[in-house]
Amino acid sequence: MEGFAFVLYYSNMRSTAPAPAIRVYNLFGESGDLPDVVHCETIASRSVLHDWTLAVHRHARLHQVLLIERGGGEATLDGRVVPLKPMQIVNVPVGHVHGFRFVPDTQGWVLTIAAEILDEALLAAEGLRAALSRSAVVRGTPQIRTTMKQIFAEHAARDFGRAHVLRSLSSAMIGLVARALASESGGNGSAESGLFRRFEALLEQHHLERWSVADYAGALSVTPTHLNRITRAATGDTASHLILNRLIREARRNLVYTNLPVSTIAYALGFDDPAYFSRVYAAATGLSPRAFRAQLHGDEG
Repeated sequence: MEGFAFVLYYSNMRSTAPAPAIRVYNLFGESGDLPDVVHCETIASRSVLHDWTLAVHRHARLHQVLLIERGGGEATLDGRVVPLKPMQIVNVPVGHVHGFRFVPDTQGWVLTIAAEILDEALLAAEGLRAALSRSAVVRGTPQIRTTMKQIFAEHAARDFGRAHVLRSLSSAMIGLVARALASESGGNGSAESGLFRRFEALLEQHHLERWSVADYAGALSVTPTHLNRITRAATGDTASHLILNRLIREARRNLVYTNLPVSTIAYALGFDDPAYFSRVYAAATGLSPRAFRAQLHGDEG
């Protein structure tokens, strides 16, 4: 499937504080669709437009990996400020709040992967998702650098089989990043971050069962209010919104990778009324399921 577009919605998180709300972007500063199966660009290409500073923001359905080759700066990851040095990688999971301040003329790459690609590539038994679920800065490896350069070159080209090659290389990159994260984790992390990772794991297991916030809170032995406090601290979003986002991601995966009728997808996701499912999907993404699928087929042509 060549050059299909993932439609990723743009919104602003409501904030009760007087400070500006944390922006939700596709790529930083953009509200348009992610234009490819993955996106890969240099750090400089976007940072130089913003005086080498990218204010804190988050991506609703995008996972990002940065590799610093030269230069550095600092990353803000869920409120933590972490220095950046050459040959370090930055892992930014879906929904995590992050920002960057780079030293001018910093060189490196940013790989952006749609969550649907991760859902398709990650197998629960392999345990990669847990490793990838934390935002962190860790040491890179020559293999990671080589793979990133291959992705960048493939993304810039328009050769036959490009989308397939990009998916394969990105899958390899995710495995290498998960390996680096696991090797440096050392069991670190607060009780709250551990609770959020447990929530994410439960969400992967039970999203098709249409669990409510109260169901997840009960399984975690916390109150729904406390669970919302944890999810807001980790991602800036409520538990109910994260639950909806996971369901929408599953719907999109089925629309992209299967030929199932929209009504069948709706019933499989626990909706009694396909029309209601279509309204929920359109409200979350800006397109109805049928319009989204038609756009994919149009891009393939």
